[in-house]
Amino acid sequence: MVVRDISQRKRFLNSGNVYLPHIAVIEKIIEETPTIRTFHFNIKDDKVREQFTFESGQFAEYSVFGVGEAPFCISSSPTRKDHLEVAFQKVGRVTNAMNRLAVGDEIGFRGPYGNTFPMDYLKGKNLVFVAGGIGMAPLRSLIWNVIDNRAKYEKVTIIYGARSPDLLCFKYDLTDWQKDSSLNTVVTVDRGTPDWKGNVGFVPAVLEKTAPSANNTVAVVCGPPIMIRFTFPVLDKLGFKPEQMITTLEKRMKCGIGKCGRCNIGDVFVCRDGPVFSYAEIKGLASSEY
Repeated sequence: MVVRDISQRKRFLNSGNVYLPHIAVIEKIIEETPTIRTFHFNIKDDKVREQFTFESGQFAEYSVFGVGEAPFCISSSPTRKDHLEVAFQKVGRVTNAMNRLAVGDEIGFRGPYGNTFPMDYLKGKNLVFVAGGIGMAPLRSLIWNVIDNRAKYEKVTIIYGARSPDLLCFKYDLTDWQKDSSLNTVVTVDRGTPDWKGNVGFVPAVLEKTAPSANNTVAVVCGPPIMIRFTFPVLDKLGFKPEQMITTLEKRMKCGIGKCGRCNIGDVFVCRDGPVFSYAEIKGLASSEY
């Protein structure tokens, strides 16, 4: 990666009171799986909405008033400006409250925070995207960004999997990507069903079978920690260097600005210094689980 000194990463904080959320209105809800939803939403204030910008890889804090807030990546691409998107899984107090919301309801939105995928570093390279489950959420922002600027990149391979067909997210995107002849899109599930006609196998094994060349290539990986842990050795076996592997550590984030002390790994704060890291950077962090 171009930036190796984490302390020198550029910060992206909104001006004014960084704890004060903007009001956003839910415009559409997609039921991705039995426990995962995607909100299409827009900031209510016209002036703020027109001025708002972000980059792929950044995240925001989403709040349900009277309940709390939680950090999630912005899963839409900055190249598509008519609305913003967030995908979340129903697992706790805030996400259960978000799951009860409907079109027209208001949420709090503050951000964007964090660093970004290194777009300049990716230009002119082959790209391999490896995702599992809801881990596709941050990658789809980058994937659509790449697709909308397709001439800037070489070969693009997308490998995505879930435990079963009904747990695949963003099926509408997968359909579009599989139809796009400029992409090599491979979808797999851990366990098939009688009507499943696609690949069956764990994501790391499918990656090894697909065997993308490491020459002039960057792999971007996101998913459950166990998937990431088994994917990095496969990439290493295929010839990828740690600098050619990028991931996000979103599950460690909390307050958004590195003040609450819950996202630190050694002296690095994921909210502030991440969530995007190369594997070379992760290997240098204390107590890394990857």
